[in-house]
Amino acid sequence: MMQFRQAEPGDLIIQGLSYQVDEGNCTLRWHWPPGLQAVYIHRELNNEGFVSSGSPDPKRLRLYTRDEFKANNGYKDRVDGIGQMAYTVYALSPEDGEQTLLIQSDQSNRIHFSTGKAKLVYSIREKSRWLQPYKSIEIQVIAEVPVPKEALCYVKKQGANPANKEDGIMYPFVTDFVAGRNALPAIEVAKNDYVRLFFTDGKRYGSLYELVYK
Repeated sequence: MMQFRQAEPGDLIIQGLSYQVDEGNCTLRWHWPPGLQAVYIHRELNNEGFVSSGSPDPKRLRLYTRDEFKANNGYKDRVDGIGQMAYTVYALSPEDGEQTLLIQSDQSNRIHFSTGKAKLVYSIREKSRWLQPYKSIEIQVIAEVPVPKEALCYVKKQGANPANKEDGIMYPFVTDFVAGRNALPAIEVAKNDYVRLFFTDGKRYGSLYELVYK
């Protein structure tokens, strides 16, 4: 049975973890302490703008030996998908016949990086009738990947296009965006109102998606 415990002074731990990505292939390298013969590697891809650091799922751990590392000049993995990729390398410490993995509080055995941004292209079409005080706004979003509704909002401003999500009245979306074309229900606004789309959290979602107005 696999066990986990916090690393203590004197334990054989992982240091110097680094990564290199080339044409969709990731190579991990780290310093092996003398005497350590094997590690377990945990991979995690999160497409919501953050990477969890909780206890790993044992089913998602891969055993990797020192001999394999030498033969391959590191640990090589194919990087697919868009989001935040994280790798954690756990030193394996055999104790009383159990497989015990060491959790390093300094997280020097953990590394994460962005795998790229998915493009979100949106367009806005206006329809108005002669002598009517309102106009109809039709929003279309073309997404490379599924996007949660919490990632985007639309902002309405009177007299000019809004410059950011605080520059007007902000409205949430009620359904998620699918990969491909998303034609949203038309909304009615005053003839002098203008609408644009923004990220609800620029730091979080801006690292995952590129929002383009077309």
